[in-house]
Amino acid sequence: MENNLVRDVRYLKIYSLGLTLVLAVLLLSAFQQNYKTKFDQIEAERINIVEPNGKIDLAISNKKLFPPPVLNGKEMVRSVDVGPGMIFFNGNGDEQGGLIWNGKAKDGKYEAGAGLLFDQYNQDQTVGLSYDDENGQRSAGLTVWDHPDYPITEIWDKSQIIEKMKPGAEKDDAVKNLHKQWGSQRVFVGKQPDKSAVLLLADLKGNTRLRIEVDAAGNPKLAFLDETGKVIYTLPPAK
Repeated sequence: MENNLVRDVRYLKIYSLGLTLVLAVLLLSAFQQNYKTKFDQIEAERINIVEPNGKIDLAISNKKLFPPPVLNGKEMVRSVDVGPGMIFFNGNGDEQGGLIWNGKAKDGKYEAGAGLLFDQYNQDQTVGLSYDDENGQRSAGLTVWDHPDYPITEIWDKSQIIEKMKPGAEKDDAVKNLHKQWGSQRVFVGKQPDKSAVLLLADLKGNTRLRIEVDAAGNPKLAFLDETGKVIYTLPPAK
């Protein structure tokens, strides 16, 4: 009987060793495999593409879970209602641009729009392709903005202070001064709601100084403007 017990223990040791080796091989094989899974259809409210360290690179989201803007590690609130769409992030986890679109109709009226936007580092959008439509009043084109070199979070912090100010002339002046610090539109090329095709070039303050236009009737026009928006010269010359 003692011999049988020794034999059973020996068999058990051999079995345990073999099972351990098999599990080790399977485990190592699992780490070496490059898993690829194919789906015919995926249904999700949001998909995050992340790096191995967990930092987010891209978010594809519905409107409800659309990510807030993050810059310098600070989470802010979007100034406009957006989504669904895609938001890109840089290596620091800060927003770097995105693709957004929307459209809705109610009581015989509608609104629609879309935009592909690229952000300046630590700042707001600097290049964008956009489309806006409100009941047939359409604009679409390429826009270039100019922004300061300092982070947009500095402007955001100031806006939060102004938000808490009492309504009045002091608050209105503070809002105007803040808008000047935000940046300006320098270039627009596209079509406008009046069905004109235009090229607008502006100075650093955002004042349009040169306008090249073909209106809805097909008439071409070149206009030079001063910083107040007054036309100082046109081609063909004004009659």
